[in-house]
Amino acid sequence: MANPRRLRQRKGWAFGLCVAVLEPLLLLVTKRRWKGGENIPETGGCVLALNHISHLDPLTCAHFVYAWGRIVRFLAKAEVFDVPFVGRVVRSAGQIPVYRMSTDASRSFTAAVEAVKRGESVIVYPEGTITRQPDLWPMTGRTGAARIALSADVPVIPIAQWGAHTILPPYTKTPKLFPRKTICMSAGPPVGLDDLRDKPLTPDVLRDATDRIMGDITKLLEDIRGEQAPAERFDPRKAGVRLTGNPHAGRNRGRRRS
Repeated sequence: MANPRRLRQRKGWAFGLCVAVLEPLLLLVTKRRWKGGENIPETGGCVLALNHISHLDPLTCAHFVYAWGRIVRFLAKAEVFDVPFVGRVVRSAGQIPVYRMSTDASRSFTAAVEAVKRGESVIVYPEGTITRQPDLWPMTGRTGAARIALSADVPVIPIAQWGAHTILPPYTKTPKLFPRKTICMSAGPPVGLDDLRDKPLTPDVLRDATDRIMGDITKLLEDIRGEQAPAERFDPRKAGVRLTGNPHAGRNRGRRRS
């Protein structure tokens, strides 16, 4: 299947290697139901905000965005950058380390703002981790995507995805590649944030912007699934669910983070 939009950026060796290895594999093992890709800007900085349902979905997301002519810059957990060879690849591909639960978290925000100001498309999972909602609906979001977009004055493009979890369910290790699974991706128009752009970035403004972002993602996912999301968005803090790692692991086990 030909990509619907031509890439104008230089890939570089690392991103080119990822495309050469992963795109043929994804074309082989997935069927694709994509819509709304024209909402992804052809050029210029933007935040692409997505729901998170599987450790595999960064690959299926990158496939969709690359097909629409953009190189993706992910906010990836910092530990990945320490893995031999893999760390070199993700670093050379321009990915952005996230230092979660640490005093270095502001470095990720600064790097993301600088990237979108350079005209990059930066992918952010506002939930911060794979959803803990039992039916995989979007949870409450963290304010990072809103803060990046409002600080850099760039649009937020909401994208909903569904299907990657049927290949690799959350917190499992063995993918189910066959029969081929359908990957659904749907991008919407920019989230309406213009009335907030001239306001100070107070907690209330950031929470309002984040609620709008999560609302648009959820509406797109409702359309994909043909179902209605719960009236109240799942909040893992209120539910007493751990915020990182496998939420089903025992308190003294399962240190692995998403």
